[in-house]
Formats: sequence, structure tokens, C-alpha cells
Amino acid sequence: MDDSMELSWGARCAGLAFFSLSIFSVALAAVLLLVRRWPNPWCGCHVCRAYLTGSWAKDFTNLADWYAHLLRESPTGTVQFHVLGCTVTANPANVEYMLKTRFDNFPKGKRFAALLGDLLGAGIFNVDGDAWRHQRKMASLQLGSVTVRSYAYKIVAQEVEARLLPVLADAADKGKVVDLQDVFRRFAFDTVCKISFGLDPGCLDLDMPMSDLANAFDTASRHCAMRGAAASPLVWKMKRMLNIGSERELKKAIKLVDDLASAMILQRRTLGFDNTHDLLSRFMASDVAMDDKYLRDIVVSFLLAGRDTVASALTTLFIHLHKNPEVAAAIRAEAGSDRPSTYEHLMSLQYTHAVLFENMRLFPPVQFDSKFCAAADVLPDGTYVEAESRVMYHPYAMGRMPSIWGADYEAFRPDRWLTGPGGSFAPANLYKYPVFQAGLRVCLGKELAITEMKAVGVAVMKAFDVEVVGEHGRSGWAPTFVPGLTASISGGLPVRIIKRTLTPNSGFT
Repeated sequence: MDDSMELSWGARCAGLAFFSLSIFSVALAAVLLLVRRWPNPWCGCHVCRAYLTGSWAKDFTNLADWYAHLLRESPTGTVQFHVLGCTVTANPANVEYMLKTRFDNFPKGKRFAALLGDLLGAGIFNVDGDAWRHQRKMASLQLGSVTVRSYAYKIVAQEVEARLLPVLADAADKGKVVDLQDVFRRFAFDTVCKISFGLDPGCLDLDMPMSDLANAFDTASRHCAMRGAAASPLVWKMKRMLNIGSERELKKAIKLVDDLASAMILQRRTLGFDNTHDLLSRFMASDVAMDDKYLRDIVVSFLLAGRDTVASALTTLFIHLHKNPEVAAAIRAEAGSDRPSTYEHLMSLQYTHAVLFENMRLFPPVQFDSKFCAAADVLPDGTYVEAESRVMYHPYAMGRMPSIWGADYEAFRPDRWLTGPGGSFAPANLYKYPVFQAGLRVCLGKELAITEMKAVGVAVMKAFDVEVVGEHGRSGWAPTFVPGLTASISGGLPVRIIKRTLTPNSGFT
């Protein structure tokens, strides 16, 4: 009996020792992985120390503003974050080198694909090589089609006339304060779903909750962005393995996105896709075989490209118009109060075009973009970049560089984009203004997005005065952005809508 008990006690000790050894081995492996994947976790330079402790927040509203400050202070317009293994640049020569000259050496990379893979899958924004070339070729053929552009403009015009303006008119009649960011996000979601999938989610009803797909997409976007901000990928990978915290929320959001995207694809198949002009139908009707997973990734990519970016740019546009009433007056004068907004008329509005670009200079919808350096390289400004390290170019900071825009870089001045006696719009070099990316990955939906922004901006400005209220309307207020793949203002943008007198011929034709 004693021998049996002793054996049992010994077995328990052995089990405990084995368990302890296993825990130690896992912990050691985690530490070794951390050291291997976290290039310099003990860097004591002031930049890395401020990043890790969050002390930068004492002087700057947004992380992007701190980045912009550091890049302005740098003689080369480039800063290295050793704890992140990341090089951040606002130097146009470096941007051109990455996006054009040495394009193949600066892919999205496997680590970027891992960050966003759960949401974007193998969509065009998350792949390199042949997969990217194939999708880009197909998207280029569709978005470059006159039929698709005409179809898209008609949808935008209908949504503005039949939904957006009535919603704002109702707010004006009732004296309600509305969140303009929420309104534009709903509008953009309805519009992109109609253009891309031929389906109408009907979000632009302020008495109705935002669609489940839109909410799930927002949650997934926010948590994917938090992955990229982590000092080490081990942080979010451990949370994913344990299914806790933000990774648990992300998993639930992705599941909902997958289910709703699948339902959307099934509905499109059920309705048929012959003789329809929406983008999903045109992809499905092509000669290329596509399974539902591939189509799901296309659906998510279209949502990312067509919804959040447009809504972000429109929201910040009305911040600038509130602060600069003379610019709003000039837009109305150029548009003409008694002229219908045809496509041709909108395209002729040079000053309005300049206003849109000046707004996105200071508030780009996508504040930064990351690449990974495949083989060790040296950027044109002399910065050495190690192989497999992250390189980020920063459009938000680039719009605030005196070396690019002059001493008045902080001023909202649309006429910096105009030239000649007639004030014709003159675009900037794309590598100085990579708001729509540049080089081989330049945004295919650029013209469509600008057309939508113009249509909305002109229609709203002709019909209403938009007054930003509360602390958001005070002089000196600057937006605080929440983490995400696109710029979104914390707390939204509360506004009061006031009707203007309109002539009968001020709508779309």
C-alpha cells in the first residue's frame, strides 16, 4: 500500500515536472521568437522610447501628427523606428524609388498579408506578384469601361438626389444636429454596394441602424489596424492563438463579414448577372473561373476601396469649408446656382477640383502605406534598409512638409493647385502627393472617387449651409482619428444643416 502511494506520488511529481518543463519551453520559445522578430526591443533612443511609453501623446493629438513632426525635423525626411523594425519616410525621391524604380523589391510582403489576411484574404490590396497582376488587369478593364463609369455616375446622381439631399433637408426642417461622418458613411456604403454588387442595403435612413456588414467591416478594419501598431507581431499572434481580447472580437467580425459576403454572392447568382453592369456581375460573367472565396475577397476589397475612403474625404472637406467660408462661396459661384450638375459640368469645375485635392493633402483618407523590403537596399536619401524590414511612406506627413509645399504648408489654400489666367487645375507629382498611391499600384478607382466627391460636395453646398457645432466648430479644433485602415474622426462630425434658396434647375441630369 505504501509502495503504491509512493509510486502515485512520484508519478505526480514527474507529471508536474514535465508540465513545468513544457511551460518553460513554450516561454523560452516565445522569448526567442520575440527577440528574433522584434528587431531592437531595448532601443533607448528618444523616438523608440516615446513610441513605447506613449509620451508623444502629451504634445500631439494623433500619432500621425507626431510622425509628421519627426519627419519635418529629419534632414532627409526619413525616420527609423528601431523597436518596430520600420523605416518611415516622407521623402518623394524615396517614394518614387519604392513605388516605381525598385517596385519588385518593395512588395506588400508576407507580414503585411498576415496582418490583413483575415479581412482582405487574397484581394488585390493584400497580394503581390502574379495574383496581384491578374486582379489588377481585370479591375482595370472593368473600371476603365465607359459603360461602367456611366453606370456608376447615374447611381451616384440618383443616390444624391433621391436620398442624401432629402435626409439633409429633413434634418434642416427639424433643426436636428446630425453626424455628417455617419451620413457620408451610410451614403458611401449604399453607393458602393449598388455600383459594385448591384444590391441596395438601404443604409441612408438615419432612423435605421447601420447594416450588420458595415458594422462588422468597421470592427475588423479597426482591429487589423491595431495589429499593425503593435510593437511586435507576437502580441497579436498570441492573442489570436488564445482567442482573447481584440483578436476574439476580430474573429467574430470576420465571421460575420464572411457570412454576409457569401449571402451577397449567392443573391447575385440567384438574380443572375448577365446584362448587368455592376462590378461583381462583370467579374462573375468573365471567362475566368472564380470560386466563392475569391469572389468574397473581391467583395471586401471593393468595400474597402469605395466606402471608407470617400466618406473620410467628404467628412474632412466640410471641416475645411466650415473654417473657410470664402472657399464655400467660390465653389457655389463656380458651380452656378441655376445650372444642372451634368457629368460634363462637374468635370469642368477646376476650382472645386483643387479644393478636393487640397483637402486630401491635409487629410488623406489613407494616412500611410506599408511595404516590405525584400532584399537589403539603400534609399535615394542614403537610408539603409535591412532585408525583410518594413518601409512606410506617409501621405499625411507628406502633406505637411515645407520642403514639398512651402512655408505655408499648414494653410488650406486651393489656389496652390491652379495655374494660368483661367485657373486651370495642375496636378502635383504623384510621388509628392501619393494620396491615390503612385507607380504601378496607382489607384484604379481614382476618377470614380473624385467624381463621387464632386457630385456630393457641389450638390450639398448648393442646397445647404453646413455648420459644424460644439467643440468641433471652435477655432483651432483639430480632429482626433481612431485606429483604422482609413481615417475616421473620433466622435464623428456633428453639424447643423440650414437650407438655401434653390432654383428649379439645380439638380442632376
